[in-house]
This record gives sequence, C-alpha cells and structure tokens, in this order.
Amino acid sequence: MTYFEGFVAAVPEANKEAYRKHAAEAAPIFQEFGVARHVEAWDSDIPEGKVTDFRKAVDAKDDEKIVFAWFEYPDRATRDAVNARMMSDPRMEAMGKDMPFDGKRMIYGGFDAIVEEGSDRGGYTDGFVVPVPEGKQGDYTALAAKMAKTFREKGATRVVEAISDDVPKGDVTDYYRAVKAEVGEKIVFSFIEWPDKATRDAAWKDMMENDPAPGEPMPFDGKRMFWGGFEPIHDTATQGSQQATPVSA
Repeated sequence: MTYFEGFVAAVPEANKEAYRKHAAEAAPIFQEFGVARHVEAWDSDIPEGKVTDFRKAVDAKDDEKIVFAWFEYPDRATRDAVNARMMSDPRMEAMGKDMPFDGKRMIYGGFDAIVEEGSDRGGYTDGFVVPVPEGKQGDYTALAAKMAKTFREKGATRVVEAISDDVPKGDVTDYYRAVKAEVGEKIVFSFIEWPDKATRDAAWKDMMENDPAPGEPMPFDGKRMFWGGFEPIHDTATQGSQQATPVSA
C-alpha cells in the first residue's frame, strides 16, 4: 500500500495565498525527487475539542488557520530517498529561509497505509488524527476497513487510514503530544476525500441519523481523537503534471 508523510501546520490567515504559492513553487521539485502526489488543504470546518483538536495540536494563534497536508510515495524506501535529496538540495535550503508559517510548530511523520479504498481525488477532505493502542491495531484496522466501505457507499472518492511508522517527537509540538498519546499507543493519520463539501455534509448527516452506533467498545479513545474539514488549495493530482520517476533507495 501507499506510504504517506502527513503534516499539520498553523498558518496566518493573511498568508494563505503566500502559503499556496510557496507550495506550488516547491511541488515541481518534490515531484522531481519522487513524491507521487502532494496535497495541501486549508481549514474549513474545524471543531473545537474539549481534550484535543487540530488547533491545540499546533498551538494555533487566534489569527492562524490549520493546514492538513500529505505526500504520497509507493513505499518507505522511496520516501527515505526523497528526504535525503531534499536535505542536500540547495533549492530546498533557499525555500526554507522564507517560510510563510512557523515551521517549529508544524507536526509531521511517516505513516504506512493499513486501509486504502478508492483512488479518485476529491474536492473536499476530512482529516483525522487518532491514538490507537498497539494491541488493538488489528481491531482498529478491521473497523476502519468496514467504515471505509460505508463512506464510499455514501459518496467518498477515497478513504485512507495510515499508522505511524516514522513519527518523531518534537521539542515544541508532535503527533504524540497532539493526541496526548499514552505508552504503547501508535498514531493514525487518516483522511476521507469527497467530491465536494455538500456531498460530505449530506453523508455525515445520513450516517448520524440512520447508521447505528457500533455495539462494542471502540478500539481507541475517541475523546483524544480529533478531526476537521479542509478545502484543497494545492493538489498535484489536479494539475495534469506527470509523476516523477521514484528515486531509487
């Protein structure tokens, strides 16, 4: 299955266009290195949580919005080779000197897909971050696979669940802190792509009203999971560009 690098960042709302332009300028370099798809999605429907949420995850300020983003690779070996090239390429160093957001508060990591349903891009994305006990990973995967089929039946174009494989701990923020992870828990980076927000809203309304809740305990702590809706502002899959040949490991 696909390997993902997942990112969450806080970006000043006034810098939205500068951020989009920055991503668009970097995308050809990423594709040259071997990134198969690069998506940046902007804060649209982010609920405030009592325990965790996207804003708390990156210590967002009042004037900042959340970006949910990911890179796709065929496997981790390709990801590692791409990262090595990024670290040594002078173009990346130059771009890093004028970032339109606070990179110290961005959270990121590498994730292995455990569920991947559908392949079409979407015009709206639901993003999730979930703490899952290692001993319950099998149960979580089974539930996620079942739910993915339900989302697809209700109009989702693609459903991805990916579990932490190479997720670093940070000095300021990280995925573990974001979900208040406990010892023995892994992080799931997940997203659902929809054709548009209207389809997404109708699907969730239908599920809330007509689909029964699971009859057994969930294999994770739902109080520490967080989610939100995002509108894509950059997606290499929509630009007709050719995917670069992956860099050999």
